[in-house]
Amino acid sequence: MTASASWTARKGQPLQGSLTIPGDKSVSHRAVMFAALADGVSHIDGFLEGEDTRATAAIFSQMGVRIETPSPSQRIVHGVGVDGLQAPAGPLDCGNAGTGMRLLAGLLAAQPFDSVMVGDESLSRRPMRRVTGPLAQMGAKIDTEADGTPPLRVHGGQPLHGIDFASPVASAQVKSAVLLAGLYAQGETAVTEPHPTRDYSERMLRAFGVEIEFSPGKARLRGSQRLRATDIAVPADFSSAAFFLVAASIIPGSALTLRQVGLNPRRTGLLAALRLMGADIREENHAEQGGEAVADLVVRHAPLHGAEIPEALVPDMIDEFPALFVAAAAAQGNTIVRGAAELRVKESDRLAAMATGLRSLGVQVDETEDGATIHGGTELGSGTIESHGDHRIAMAFAIAGQISSGEVRINDIANVATSFPNFDGIARTAGFNLG
Repeated sequence: MTASASWTARKGQPLQGSLTIPGDKSVSHRAVMFAALADGVSHIDGFLEGEDTRATAAIFSQMGVRIETPSPSQRIVHGVGVDGLQAPAGPLDCGNAGTGMRLLAGLLAAQPFDSVMVGDESLSRRPMRRVTGPLAQMGAKIDTEADGTPPLRVHGGQPLHGIDFASPVASAQVKSAVLLAGLYAQGETAVTEPHPTRDYSERMLRAFGVEIEFSPGKARLRGSQRLRATDIAVPADFSSAAFFLVAASIIPGSALTLRQVGLNPRRTGLLAALRLMGADIREENHAEQGGEAVADLVVRHAPLHGAEIPEALVPDMIDEFPALFVAAAAAQGNTIVRGAAELRVKESDRLAAMATGLRSLGVQVDETEDGATIHGGTELGSGTIESHGDHRIAMAFAIAGQISSGEVRINDIANVATSFPNFDGIARTAGFNLG
């Protein structure tokens, strides 16, 4: 798809059957990174074949790591050890991947060589001081643009020391960047968060043999540890499954099963929010995959009602708010969101983009600095949506089109491929009317 590509969404059929959602993006990023730093050969199954995760794999290839692709969604990573990365010949292109850039900042800050990280237009607008600040406290030297945005110019050869960092923001990316730098730092590194965030890095570091202590909102490790190669099975991505959870909840007659979706407790706030609004979602066939809890999610259409979303859920559903806003528009009554200012510094200003898009379809939205009130229950009409290159905005309005009385045109959808390749094909298989 080109940057000018678009979708046209119209009222579709009830969603039926069962779907396999692509692998978790957050887990895929970390699996490649940690496998590259490990001693030995690691096998990754369920790797997300998205542009973001491929960009991360390509970056490690540029730094001398051999990565094989025996078949789609599989990677064999020949680790070079924590001290085996080589200086890249040119800039490292993170594409649209904020996770890739922020985690790599912590890793590259500890290397003996200089490096430069760049990104696409969207990533180049995203704030990086939240990462470069604590890394500077550890002794790192990373330059940004004057406003704190990429490119990141990392000065190698800086001795790092551990810190006890109280993060002002609830961000798994910030936490992970500090912990990765901590692997190379003298002494102990600890991170405390204002609210607990997803613990993918902590769980996976432990799977790779790192001694790390962690509990909700806290993590601690000592420097100079090595990683042991291991095999990782990547669960289906909950953030991608979220669009179908919402769609099946609001499209009458729907009954859909999503197979073996990752249910990391720091990721599934949307489940609690949708259930608070009256959604009918069951969990079946619980298991564990790659150190992560997984289950089949069975969702049926149910009449939703507005609700006040507890602020405690916000960090656990920060990527799912575009989908939630569509559920709120379809619900009877008002849905109130507070404490979600982080949405303004994602791939786009998601609060503004969702409010503007829903208003164009006839929904009343009262936007605030850190949230919104969505007045649900009005039938959605026709309109044209600007996704601002944000994959989650585009997919959210693809759902909205399925319950609209007219035609919803969604512009600038190319970045959907960064996180959910073939979303439109899978959606049409389930019953979406999406052209």
